[in-house]
Amino acid sequence: MSQTTASPVEMLVATSDVIQLLAPDGTRIHAPGYEEHVLDLGHEQLRSLLQDMTIVRRLDAEATALQRQGQLGLWPPLLGQEAAQIGSARALRADDYVFSSYREHGVAWVRGAKPVELVEAWRGSAFCGWNPTELNMAPPQIVIATQTLHATGYAMGLTWDGSDAVAITYLGDGAMSKGEVAEAMVFAASFQAPVVFFVQNNQWAISEPVALQTRVSLAERGPGFGIPSMRVDGNDVIAVMAATRIALDRARRGDGPTLIEAVTYRMGPHTTADDPTRYRPVGQLEHWAALDPIARLEALLTAEGALDAEFIAETAARADAAAAGLRERCLALPDPPAESLFEHVYAERHPRIDEQRDRYQQYLEGFA
Repeated sequence: MSQTTASPVEMLVATSDVIQLLAPDGTRIHAPGYEEHVLDLGHEQLRSLLQDMTIVRRLDAEATALQRQGQLGLWPPLLGQEAAQIGSARALRADDYVFSSYREHGVAWVRGAKPVELVEAWRGSAFCGWNPTELNMAPPQIVIATQTLHATGYAMGLTWDGSDAVAITYLGDGAMSKGEVAEAMVFAASFQAPVVFFVQNNQWAISEPVALQTRVSLAERGPGFGIPSMRVDGNDVIAVMAATRIALDRARRGDGPTLIEAVTYRMGPHTTADDPTRYRPVGQLEHWAALDPIARLEALLTAEGALDAEFIAETAARADAAAAGLRERCLALPDPPAESLFEHVYAERHPRIDEQRDRYQQYLEGFA
């Protein structure tokens, strides 16, 4: 009987091997089974990925500064995770639907969110800055892991509607310890739902290291549910795009869900209310800073003669302009009326909500 070789996505992950197409020093890595999925990435496409990552990092830094200055109530930085977010989001089609956590500012940027829309919820001006129906991206989910259930349910609906669109859900390593993820994977596997579970393993669930949560790689959990998995270098934007395209293609042809573990690092705090120096080992940040995703792609383009001073200056100018626009529009956001807190709780008016609104109004009038 002849034997066939399974494609990389069909193999069960049994080791800690990580998919790489770009080494930390910027040299290309030969990886059959993956590199053919990104053959269209020429220098222009790579420069575009670099520009997106650079702009998103600048917006992230500006939002952090706005929070420190009292203009945002809180901010969850994405510093260090740009390649995981930009590479995966750029693989999506417009009709695919994103269900994210609270840190996927880069994904929202790629989907078309304006800079100020990234911070509106964190300023308390809106429940969600962008229009979910326009971006095909649900509001960011604060409650850990619940978005995985939303994504699986939506994906099941796509199948019933006969669509070949895919749902993708972003979660962190900490969310992998939640029961909602297990429930979502059970349903996704049982119904062969077209959903991609994109796990950004940034090494820390607030102050708890990933090693305390699991004795195996997070990617190894997928096969236990009957879900093929891949473990990719999350700081390698090219490998991330290849892995995501493989998972999306698999879902579109009706072969069900895939789990991707993107191994990356949260170089900043969990949120601006956190102090990572209290729990992060000495030297760990420096180790991961040497694996910086932006520097890695810059090294490749420089070595291949595709990165010049003009492009670097143009990118920096675009990033600064985006950050300036973010600040200006953020400071101009009007405060919503207090009673708007009770809107959109139900599709129709509800007497219990009306009662709560009236009592809150009486409370506010007491200060007059």
